[in-house]
Amino acid sequence: MKITEVRTRVVEWRGKSVAPQPHFCTNPMDLLDLDGDAMAGFRFHGWLIVEVFTDSGIVGIGNAALAPRITKQVIDVYLKPLLIGKDPFDTEFLWQLMYRKTMAFGRKGIGMTAISAIDIALWDVMGKASKQPVFRLLGGRTKKRIPVYASRLYSQCLEKLAAEANSYKDAGYTAMKLRFGWGPVDGAAGVQKNLDLVRTVREVIGDGIDLMADAYMGWNLDYARRIVPLLEPFNLRWLEEPVIPDDIGGYVALKAMGRIPIAGGEHEFTLYGFRELLDARAVDYIQFDTNRTGGITQARKIAALAEGYSVPVVPHAGQMHNFHIVMSSLNSPMAEFFPIVDVEVGNELFWYIFKGEPKPVDGHIDLSDDLPGLGLTIQEDALSKFEVIE
Repeated sequence: MKITEVRTRVVEWRGKSVAPQPHFCTNPMDLLDLDGDAMAGFRFHGWLIVEVFTDSGIVGIGNAALAPRITKQVIDVYLKPLLIGKDPFDTEFLWQLMYRKTMAFGRKGIGMTAISAIDIALWDVMGKASKQPVFRLLGGRTKKRIPVYASRLYSQCLEKLAAEANSYKDAGYTAMKLRFGWGPVDGAAGVQKNLDLVRTVREVIGDGIDLMADAYMGWNLDYARRIVPLLEPFNLRWLEEPVIPDDIGGYVALKAMGRIPIAGGEHEFTLYGFRELLDARAVDYIQFDTNRTGGITQARKIAALAEGYSVPVVPHAGQMHNFHIVMSSLNSPMAEFFPIVDVEVGNELFWYIFKGEPKPVDGHIDLSDDLPGLGLTIQEDALSKFEVIE
């Protein structure tokens, strides 16, 4: 089998969308005292679809959500020429070829995201050619079903926040995650508003449901040190991305406090970067995203590395490329799940693009033993709501 073509399409949402309110979610801009919407740079209404065609008629599907227009250019100009005529089963060789070819300007960020999208498509090809779901190629089923946590609960009025949390409780979720809304520039009053968010959700769901909280890189070490002791009574399963990803020392200091488990890695991109985090004992949970960190070829290596340190892996964002990793790894106790909502931040866009994503029943999802590859198809008819850039 040989690769005959690589097709990339950027799809940008042109339908109705919901504009987040102020203090919707903390983010790195929150350390700057800015006028206007600090969340604007962290909403994304575009996605990259990658298809790898083969001479056997099998087509593999990959995707990427970070900077899709630029990621498309990296694939079209630099990666596609390396792949034509190659055997898609040579995933390790092809990964190293793409990685080393883009070493001077890639390594992390957009370069690795482009490699990830291609690699995911190659694994989809291999699964379809083998007539097996990808998780079986990775080692098979390690759990009957995958527990998932409801991941939304953005900052909003407390009455609505309580109602949303209660809806997830009624749906059978045994874990959920909220977002903080205030950062260092908001001072002590902002600290109290963040505490109100956590208190509201905990009072609704009780102590028998896990609760996590995400700062999305919006704090610094000083602020995090102040708020962590105040959060401790709420028994958070983890505090996510309290500081920017390059501040490994900050992660180490917060983890060393021993007050709340610390999670990170959503914005780390390489095996070497995760080795650095693990060697430093910087995190209690690893949260890579397979479509950012080199695809399935690299994600399974990072998962194995984390297992050697007894650090659980709970990938960012759910979605099939992550679910197959979770299903095949005993070191991945659960997965993230983005509920189906109107287009808002952008996390929900994949529901409008792909068909085949599993939906939870009683807080769990399952992967079919009968669907080969990743189990996804592209909803071509639904793309009429997008601007398509080829």
